[in-house]
Amino acid sequence: MRPNILFLLHLPPPVHGSSMVGQYIYGSSKIASLFSGRYINLLASKNVSSSGKVSLSKISSFVGIWFKLLAELLKQKPQLCYLALTVTGAAFYRDVLIVALLKLFGVKRVYHLHNKGVKRWSDNRVHRLFYHFVFKDVDVILLSKHLYSDIQDFVHASKFHICPNGIPNENPNSKIQIPREERSVVKILFLSNLIESKGVYALIEACSMLKSKGISFQCDFIGGEGDITAERFQAMVDQYNLADQVNFLGKKYDQEKFLAFVSADIFAFPTHYPNECFPLVILEAMQYSLPVISTFEGGIPDVIEDGITGFLVPQKDVEALASKLEFLINNPKVRHQMGAAGRQKFENEFKLEVFENRLTDILQQIIDE
Repeated sequence: MRPNILFLLHLPPPVHGSSMVGQYIYGSSKIASLFSGRYINLLASKNVSSSGKVSLSKISSFVGIWFKLLAELLKQKPQLCYLALTVTGAAFYRDVLIVALLKLFGVKRVYHLHNKGVKRWSDNRVHRLFYHFVFKDVDVILLSKHLYSDIQDFVHASKFHICPNGIPNENPNSKIQIPREERSVVKILFLSNLIESKGVYALIEACSMLKSKGISFQCDFIGGEGDITAERFQAMVDQYNLADQVNFLGKKYDQEKFLAFVSADIFAFPTHYPNECFPLVILEAMQYSLPVISTFEGGIPDVIEDGITGFLVPQKDVEALASKLEFLINNPKVRHQMGAAGRQKFENEFKLEVFENRLTDILQQIIDE
């Protein structure tokens, strides 16, 4: 008989790393074949801008989720509960109530962390008490070894497991029509929501430095509006006189998103978002054989091999970012080599099938214990 697992996860909308991984788990035929799964969506936000904010509709939604969980536990106690735990903010206290219910029923738990901030939040005595409650006698799945330091005060080293994210393999290389090294104007791509901490302003400033040196390039920003509106973005572009080089193209999906990746030469993601863990968008860029420039944040150093598949630069260091962009713009062969190395690393480590194998092995191991 297949082990019975109750999955409490995040499903889109909104679309972000945790919800996309939740969707992959929910739709996985491998997981469905190995486990008897039941699923509850924990997300109450319907768009990125409302994430992290408390509202009456969210409170009402959570009450419904809590009672749905209670009904599932009364119907059948699972052998394991998989919980996509949020570790900071109001959502953490929502999850504390969920954990309390699971503990009341004596359910074995494993947390899959797609966010961080425990070390920062645990400076508060009340938060620290709740972390001890939540993390007591539980297994934790992390996306990278670099993220263990965030929870090491509460989780023993023997209780955490490493499972990097994975994404579906679209095998785009055969579809690329124009060899990137032959293009006359190098195109830089940024794909994320317009959030300041994702490095939007830093990249615009780096583009200004490139222009001041007479370097030819184009930089496209793709994503939804976040704490930066389209109007504010355009005002900054105009301020730096970059209207001919920098464009905000809004959200792109499916074929339009594919075309954005295959028409790009460099992927730039200079994030300094404090909760950044393992950005799926970097995996997408590597899948499309793009060299990636990003920062030393979260598990990113496990994804980008500095000097091999791209470059890592210090956060908010505009000069370092501009310097690496200039180097890649001026060296098409290096761009090609790094992109090919990134594609190979994606094939070996970050395909969805690899993620599914790792996750199912971890879940089975925890059940067997």
